[in-house]
Amino acid sequence: MSTPDNWAPKLVALDIDGTLVDHNGALPGPVFEAVRKVIDAGVPVVLATGRSWNGTDIVFEQLQLPEGYAVSSNGAVVVHYPPIEIVSQRTFDPAAVIDLVSAAAPNALIAAEVIGRGYRVSGDFPEGDLSGEMIPASVAELRGEPVTRVIIRDPEASDSDFIDLAERLGLHGVSYFIGYSAWLDIAPEGVDKASGLQQVCDRLGVQAADVLALGDGRNDIEMLTWAGRGVALGDAPPEVKSVADAVTGRFVDGGTVDELSRWF
Repeated sequence: MSTPDNWAPKLVALDIDGTLVDHNGALPGPVFEAVRKVIDAGVPVVLATGRSWNGTDIVFEQLQLPEGYAVSSNGAVVVHYPPIEIVSQRTFDPAAVIDLVSAAAPNALIAAEVIGRGYRVSGDFPEGDLSGEMIPASVAELRGEPVTRVIIRDPEASDSDFIDLAERLGLHGVSYFIGYSAWLDIAPEGVDKASGLQQVCDRLGVQAADVLALGDGRNDIEMLTWAGRGVALGDAPPEVKSVADAVTGRFVDGGTVDELSRWF
């Protein structure tokens, strides 16, 4: 879909990893400056990420964002910061999903988010995968109470393995997102970045048609199709690029900066 000549964003929604920071967590100076121009123009910048709030607040501070909203945990948690106020959190009963995954992929690691603290984990996740405190828990404990998200991870598998796994499981009653690695992120049904951003827009009086959204992952698909202008980074998988209104350059080549500089 082409963007009208007279269109201008009234809110900018930004994925974090691969859009604002590289996969080592480094924020390039040109990206920081491009985001500052959006802020200086008086347009809200809303982080929309699969990260928990524990990992989102770091980037919020790095960007020196003013008081405002952020969407974390793929839309399951919406916060206003600073100070931290949980605007909404959506939970689900993870027992059925965990049972399915445990049967189909018995060696997979499982994590359940503990908002504001970290994760309860069935084993040791690779360093850098998760942020916050890691709280050891049995599978029985993980399946025993409502959560905002469940993460399934197998360091020995690939993203295509997990695409096949999700198809085999036939997950129902939840939303799920597959990462670049063997990573399956499971959220409450109907919850994604777009649903979280819609809550923010409702509070700010902004229409989805006036939102510019940038992202590079499969968990950005709903956000990019929801926004008035959804832009995929050049690094994005084909299925993400195919739903975007436009595709900018790769992150390392300044794709985020190029898109933001078009408007600010």
